[in-house]
Amino acid sequence: MNIENEIESKKEKIKEQNIEKLVENEITIEKQNNFLETTLGKTINTAIDIGLRSLLPDLIEEQVINIKEVLLKNGLKEGINMAIKSAIDLGKSTIGLATGNFEDLSQIHTAIKKGGIIDSLSKAIDNVLKATTKNNLISSSASRIIKKGKNIILDAISTNLEEKYLEDVKSLEKISKYISNWKNYYNQKNISGMEKEYKKLKQQLDTVVMLEKTVTAAKKVENMHNLIKNKGIEYELSEEEKELVNILS
Repeated sequence: MNIENEIESKKEKIKEQNIEKLVENEITIEKQNNFLETTLGKTINTAIDIGLRSLLPDLIEEQVINIKEVLLKNGLKEGINMAIKSAIDLGKSTIGLATGNFEDLSQIHTAIKKGGIIDSLSKAIDNVLKATTKNNLISSSASRIIKKGKNIILDAISTNLEEKYLEDVKSLEKISKYISNWKNYYNQKNISGMEKEYKKLKQQLDTVVMLEKTVTAAKKVENMHNLIKNKGIEYELSEEEKELVNILS
């Protein structure tokens, strides 16, 4: 191969690597956004339950549930989804992450706040109350009570979002602890201890948003753990195997 061909070949490899990185980044962003949309949706949904029960104490449980279902089916669900997506997109843009993924929880926390999620939800509630009352889907009296006490619902949402953030902070602290514990057991060649910490780590990962540093550290533990389990109790990773673990992570 002459020098020109070799240079072109290297350029092509670099180009392919860059494309792969872009694709991986897009997949990570999509997964992260989907997770956020799902968890934020559940958090907001729970808060709406709390707010409606507080505003409508004289109604039985079934009546409150029916009102909530009517609101969700007639625009509130879409309003919530739009508010979440808008908050993520606008929040990312505000903190300079328009085309990137969140690197830590504080960025998510700041972005959601700056993305105006509470204001968007407030407008969504107003719109759906107007539509459902006009079409006689909920009573005028219930609509007036909900609109008048809307801030109670919004406060419940805001409180739940803060609590979810604090839960995620604690989850990441646990993940860090489990990774550290696993490494200690690894150094002690204690496979039962490694297995115990690995299971706790896997369980915790399902409850927290994907962050690159966390995922990389956890993936390395997962790769090493599976490799060691396959080798049996008398394990000793070769330098090549350790390098493979780093590549896989």
